[in-house]
Amino acid sequence: AFWNAPVDLADHATRAVQTALDMQAALAQLNREFAARGWPEVKIGVGVNTGRMSVGNMGSEFRMAYTVMGDAVNLGSRLEGITKQYGIGILVTQATVEADPVHAFMKVDDVRVKGKETPVAIYEPLGPKDGLADAVRQDATEFEAAFARYQAQDWDAAEAALTALTARAPRTLYDIYLERIAHFREVPPPADWDGVFVYTTK
Repeated sequence: AFWNAPVDLADHATRAVQTALDMQAALAQLNREFAARGWPEVKIGVGVNTGRMSVGNMGSEFRMAYTVMGDAVNLGSRLEGITKQYGIGILVTQATVEADPVHAFMKVDDVRVKGKETPVAIYEPLGPKDGLADAVRQDATEFEAAFARYQAQDWDAAEAALTALTARAPRTLYDIYLERIAHFREVPPPADWDGVFVYTTK
């Protein structure tokens, strides 16, 4: 899905993020119905990016579609592919965060996705800023502090913060960083490590 074409929309990033949140909320309700019937849970990942791209009718005389193409589109697709790594349903780029004044976000990682050399900051949307639960805001603040200590290679402080977060509410995200810390204690990162995680697969 895409916004801001064919009609200009000043709030296109906000609409994209809210749509992703609505999709996950609808899926949660659907999974409750599935569980009541003894059916397996369904999961989806959504990647959202904001940027310049080519838009219009594309294809051939045999099959034509009004769609988008470009690096910005590809990056959104890459994010969708790594949502499962973090156990997070939605990942968005910093470009989207900067274009969306309505929602609150938590920084998740700095990454280099496959096929790209420039690092990208990725975030989890938490919901609209207005009405965001204090507990959600507090957990996000504490995780971002732990992430900063991780990038500073302060393994002890990062581990302590992540362990405290896990004790309150376990998440795959916290487990990932605890595993990375354990790895770096055994195999320290190089002197020029920039704190960016490199993905070698899509």
